[in-house]
Amino acid sequence: MATRDHTSEAISRQGGGSGVGRAARRLATETKSFFKTSEWWTYVVMVIALLIAGNAIEGEEGGNDYFAADKVWLYITLLTIGYFLSRGLAKAGSRDPYWTARTAEERKVAASATA
Repeated sequence: MATRDHTSEAISRQGGGSGVGRAARRLATETKSFFKTSEWWTYVVMVIALLIAGNAIEGEEGGNDYFAADKVWLYITLLTIGYFLSRGLAKAGSRDPYWTARTAEERKVAASATA
């Protein structure tokens, strides 16, 4: 699947070429920051809940420990894998505007390149 490079198109529309001194500008971020997402906060709360549950649930005196540390860390590992997958899916194709343009005319060129 081929994609178009909107950054280089916007630079060429502005009159910039592929010169050595001219750097490509970023016109869109990929996604919002990780700490602004609901899946991050859900992940943090669930890890804390698992750690508390692993510490609080114990077997009877001299009995088996039903929620031992190995199970706690297994569940935390599974949560981590799920979090990585959800972030990967969230980053696949979503974009937020990223304005580095200083003037209104540069913003118009950048907006037309991302549209």
